[in-house]
Amino acid sequence: MNFSIKATIRALLAPEHRITCNARRWRQIVRELERRGRRRHEAGAFLLGSEANGRREVTDVIFYDELDAEAYASGVCVLHGDAFAELWAECRKRKLTVIGDVHTHGGAAYQSASDKTNPMVARAGHIAIIVPDFAVWPIAPERLGVYEYRGQHEWTDRTHPKARHFLYTGFWS
Repeated sequence: MNFSIKATIRALLAPEHRITCNARRWRQIVRELERRGRRRHEAGAFLLGSEANGRREVTDVIFYDELDAEAYASGVCVLHGDAFAELWAECRKRKLTVIGDVHTHGGAAYQSASDKTNPMVARAGHIAIIVPDFAVWPIAPERLGVYEYRGQHEWTDRTHPKARHFLYTGFWS
């Protein structure tokens, strides 16, 4: 019964959401991005979870430097091929799927040319989230950059307010 009440309230608060992350888990992810980037360079992670009826729920995370020790060596997030083999193996082991990725930028959460041409997962529907200011808390949800990959290096900007509540990180997720 609790799940039903929770889902009903979430549907009222965020009717258009396509990706959810528990508020506590989201805060932990952002805090860890800030720590790994040391407020000086980008840091990132793959968001893992499940998908049902076109909605994705974040239940776990793998940080880029857990897959590739040199992921932040250049100051921006770069993963080499072996990292993806390890990522897919971890997904199989945990019985989860990659539902999106998140990384930080030093200023505003815009999508750079490199972000546009090098999606972390080049599959239509993949969600890329950019956290501004190297993830220094607090970060208002409307400052996040949220982008959905359409394929062929084309993206749909889901940043607030264009698709309000596309990403929901509130209490009711």
